[in-house]
Amino acid sequence: MSSRKLDGLSPLGPHELFDQNALTFPAPAHFDLPTCNPGPLAAFDTPAKATTLPALPSPPRTSLLDEWYTLSTHLVPAAYLRVTPYLPLPAPLKWTPNKDEFRAAVRKTVGDVLSTKEGQWKGDLDSLPPNDHPLWICVNRYVRKGLKGKGNGTTLFLSHPNGFPKETWEPGLQRLITDYAGKANYQIDEIWSWEATNHGDACLLNSANLGGICQCFFLFSLCDFSSSTVADADCATPDDWRDNSRDILHFLLHYLPPSASSAALPTHLPRLADAEADSRKSRGLVDRRFLAIGHSFGGASITRAAIEVPALFEHLFLVEAMVRPMHHIAPGTCSPIQGLVTGAVQRRDGWASQEEAHKMFAATPFFAAWDPAALAVYVDCALYTAPDGQVRLKMPGIHEALCFAEERATFETFELLPALDARISLRWLVAGQLDPQ
Repeated sequence: MSSRKLDGLSPLGPHELFDQNALTFPAPAHFDLPTCNPGPLAAFDTPAKATTLPALPSPPRTSLLDEWYTLSTHLVPAAYLRVTPYLPLPAPLKWTPNKDEFRAAVRKTVGDVLSTKEGQWKGDLDSLPPNDHPLWICVNRYVRKGLKGKGNGTTLFLSHPNGFPKETWEPGLQRLITDYAGKANYQIDEIWSWEATNHGDACLLNSANLGGICQCFFLFSLCDFSSSTVADADCATPDDWRDNSRDILHFLLHYLPPSASSAALPTHLPRLADAEADSRKSRGLVDRRFLAIGHSFGGASITRAAIEVPALFEHLFLVEAMVRPMHHIAPGTCSPIQGLVTGAVQRRDGWASQEEAHKMFAATPFFAAWDPAALAVYVDCALYTAPDGQVRLKMPGIHEALCFAEERATFETFELLPALDARISLRWLVAGQLDPQ
């Protein structure tokens, strides 16, 4: 493999937009890694047209970018069928005030999550019927105010990390605009902020069809803490990052409008003609200057999508993307992600008010390290008021745990990296200080 330029914020490959004064590192010595035998992403089927269309689950809000961009939120169908199958419902978790019993219940839940993923890796679930439940994607669209005609500026596509809603990018975008807009030699005409099926508003929309393992059969957030069981569900679905990559491709091929425009768009974006989607597979988004940015889970998802349909992508900006080599055969109790799964499973989910939630978040080391604007957006957009009056997470902790447990897709993407089209400019951003101070 030839060396490429790398300085942490510079592209891995030449492009006129980017600084070429980067360090050059020699290719590393060859060494062999175990293979996870990655294959292509599953093709899309065409679902039956929905007889009823869902409404947006959250009311309109004023974004942090309102001075420069008009915000609207839109819905599109997720890719059909899903890679992940449905599973029988396990016994619901029983909550107890006894700390030892509670910890034991957490350990069992974590073990169930990891063993389910291990079974999926081994092919134990391959005989199950495909998941044909309809799911929806939420996307935020920010279009530049004063845009005239068909814009020829940059389009940003943003893919969030695990556990964070689509609005999580707004403080960073606000800083980008205020600090650099006057110095840049280009304009950002349109921004599309993605939300995976089990995150944020999309999770609220899809809660009935996400299933038990991806929903609530052992979910603390839906516990009635005066009783002994968790709210029931009738199915279970292990999470799979490949479906998020398929959803992104499905959106870019079939629903993203051909060009940026100041025109208002309907809540439910219309499906484009098949001829347009076929053209995009070979010619890309010809009327857009397209930059995809992904953080962690989102970075892995857009990378896998770019490997599959490279014509759609010009530039990738990967923020601590979860793209890494396989180091063990399958997830298990010794997996290094067990701590992340455990932390997500036992997340508190239930506050009297957003103010109480904000105060408790700010008192924890994880959230205390955040910029105050980022925490404010999280509290505003990652929480909602449930029918029982409690303020809860839109994405319950068990969804976050299942997302952490999906390691195979990160290994597949790493193994497939040599197939990424060299034409696509690539930037990496990795934190220099990993632990909050």
